[in-house]
This record gives sequence, C-alpha cells and structure tokens, in this order.
Amino acid sequence: MSEESTANAEPKELLSREFIQVELRGTTAVINLRRPPMNALNIAMQNEIAEAATLVSGHAGIDAVVLYGGEKVFAAGADVKEMANMTYTDMAHAAHKLQAAFESVAKISQPTIAAITGFALGGGLELAMCADFRVAGDNVKLGQPEIMLGIIPGAGGTQRLPRLIGQSRAKELIFGGHMISAQQALDIGLVNQVVEPAQVLETALTWAQKFRGGPKIALAAAKRAIDTGANVDLKTGLTIESTEFAALFATQDQKSGMNSFVKDGPGKATFVGS
Repeated sequence: MSEESTANAEPKELLSREFIQVELRGTTAVINLRRPPMNALNIAMQNEIAEAATLVSGHAGIDAVVLYGGEKVFAAGADVKEMANMTYTDMAHAAHKLQAAFESVAKISQPTIAAITGFALGGGLELAMCADFRVAGDNVKLGQPEIMLGIIPGAGGTQRLPRLIGQSRAKELIFGGHMISAQQALDIGLVNQVVEPAQVLETALTWAQKFRGGPKIALAAAKRAIDTGANVDLKTGLTIESTEFAALFATQDQKSGMNSFVKDGPGKATFVGS
C-alpha cells in the first residue's frame, strides 16, 4: 500500500465512545479526540483514552497509532471547571487515574505519532508527549500554563518535558507558563516536524506508513529499551538493552530478517510479528 493510499484509505471504526473514536486506516489506528470546542480533557475522556490505548496496543492489525484532535485543536488542557472545586482527597485519586490513563498511551507497543493542530496546552501537551513523535501545524501554540492557575502539571509534564528538552528549558516553560510557537518547539526538540495546518494529519499518517509491515516485535523491544532505559543509570540501561536484544533471537522475525539479509541484501525481509 502506498503512502498516499494509506492516508486516503477508507476508515474502519474500531471504537466509538462519547469523546473518543478509534478508526483504522490501512494498518494505522487513529485515536480521534472528540470533545469540541477545545477537547478539554475531563475525567470521562481520560477513561476513554485509556480504553482506546488498551485496544490498539499490540493489536495484530495495527502497525502504528496516530493521536489527532481535529483540524482546529489538539487539546487545550484539562477541564478546569471540573477540577476547580476538587479537594486534596479528590485530586489525589483523580491525579493517579489521570497519570494512569496517559501512561497507557505511552505504553502503546507500536510507534505513536501525535498530530497537533491549534493548541496543545497543559494536559494536551502532556498527552502529545506520551507519543513517540509529534507533527505540528505551523500555527500551533504549545505550553504548560498550569502555574498560572496556582498548580503544576499533573499528567507527566514535570517528568516527560525535561526528558525531551532538558531541565533548564522545561523549567523555563513550566515556571513561566507561557506558550511557544511550532518553530520554537521544533528548535528545542519538542516536536519532530512542522507543516502547514491542513497537512498535519496526512503527514502523521505518512510517518505511520514508515512502520507498515515492519518488525513489530523488534520495534516494541526498541521502544521498551529506550523508554525504560531513560529512567535508570547507564549500567542498568545496558542490561535492559542486552536482555531485549537477546530475546529477539527467539523470534521468527529475527530469523527472517537475518536470513533475508544474507541471501538478498538489506531491506527485503518479510516480517510476521512472531
């Protein structure tokens, strides 16, 4: 299937909830956020995101996953009206569930791409940072403005942002609470590519197409090794890598990949995901 045909493939609905829809386009799953006008991430929507992530992760017919908020906005943050009157006890429980929902996105075994339009603020940016890659429209605004509400990011912002752009830049964004442009985000490594707004979804689908028919088991192992290794010392990280590396030699994909390389040269193997 060509990149163009994947982008234009007839969508097949896999899941439909009040605020979330999952559709399959070729071998790419698109998780659509559907709570207009700003996709404010209320508790119900968080639960549905977790359900969608669980559905697509490891799915045999899915090679990659795109997160998309629509043409006008990715997600402008948590639902402040819902949060405003919560007590400490309320939020201690809600924050745990919020982080668990977003972690389910980060743990999707296939490569993930956030297709960002309009605004990705607060929880919206935290959700986008759960993806492996981020494609943004050239007019988007990104930021962690929670400090302006007398709080801090609570869905991973204080942890994932410094891991992506470094502690000093993360503190600048979180302490200041200001928004940055798509170009600024690209310059500091917060997004991977900037395109015209109308091209965001198509570009994200093109990214996803790179993984079609690829070695799913090896990709999942690489993702685990990188993500887990980022949180430990180098020696422990190398142990994680060697364990994942060795385990792949028990797979059919490793046999197919290496035998194909020896016989036909690179890039011609057929992978079956076992």
